Amino acid sequence: MKIIVSNRSGIPIYEQIKDQIKTAIFAEDLKEDDLLPSIRQLARDLKISVITTTRAYSDLEQEGFIVNVQGKGCFVLPRNTELARENAMHKMESGLSAAIIAAKTEGIAKEEVVERLNLLWEVEHE
Repeated sequence: MKIIVSNRSGIPIYEQIKDQIKTAIFAEDLKEDDLLPSIRQLARDLKISVITTTRAYSDLEQEGFIVNVQGKGCFVLPRNTELARENAMHKMESGLSAAIIAAKTEGIAKEEVVERLNLLWEVEHE
């Protein structure tokens, strides 16, 4: 797993780490019981503070994505299907919101958007 952080993104580094780990879990690049890099190792690799990586891992643990086993490290928990569905819904809503904004900007009617959505839905299910 490769984590890339940017000081220029405007998003706190611990949030960038969390988001990338969550994305890897949802994409099943990280699977149940996979060992994450240690907090200190990740901090060294990313050249950031241990406090930052601790915050990211702590938040992930509180959100139910990982578990910290004392003396052994942090492991990925079983994939929560409800969280995965919520993540997919959020992505879908973001994409649909962008499509609605584009349609409204160009004066495309709601009916045309719905018609196009239905057409794309059918094409993807063939």
